[in-house]
Amino acid sequence: MSDAPADAPSLARTVESLLFLSTDPLSTAELAEATQAGEGAVATALALLSERHAPGRSGIALRELGGGWTFASDPGSEDAARRLFSRPRVSTLTPAQAETLAIVAYLQPVSRPEIARIRGVSADSAVATLLDRGLIDEAGHSQFGAVIYRTTTQFLKLFGLRKLDELPDVARWDPTPEEQAELRDRLLRAGEARAGGGES
Repeated sequence: MSDAPADAPSLARTVESLLFLSTDPLSTAELAEATQAGEGAVATALALLSERHAPGRSGIALRELGGGWTFASDPGSEDAARRLFSRPRVSTLTPAQAETLAIVAYLQPVSRPEIARIRGVSADSAVATLLDRGLIDEAGHSQFGAVIYRTTTQFLKLFGLRKLDELPDVARWDPTPEEQAELRDRLLRAGEARAGGGES
């Protein structure tokens, strides 16, 4: 580790990233070790961050706590933060919901009877939950009158996608021969039913 002067703005950005990533306050010595910079250079970087996040200039404040440095929210945002984090937490998807969502994502627009045929079981509950959570929505009706579904912007946000083209390529998956045969059989049956004309 060197005490030679570092590029202060660059070091400040690195220190800022480390403080953002850490759940606990970081001491000057810990920051110096991680950045391989001298403690004096780290102190200069912290001073720059303190100025950048001065009260009235930023919603984030640099605070010295427990022998280390950390970021904290501006006290003025406390009421808004309480309202935000008092909202009910979004629960994880059940396997049935995840499977249904995957079918909609890759085959959209797709109807509930088609989803049920592919899954081999009723999709009513899973579809209702996905609608309620805003991950899918109605996209009109099929030629047989069944409601068809598509994914929403909320779906893209949840999975970190900019557009549907960024969905993983199904060809990259490596199912077992048994899984492959079962999937092929389900898709063939669904395709035959769609071509045959009966949507219940």
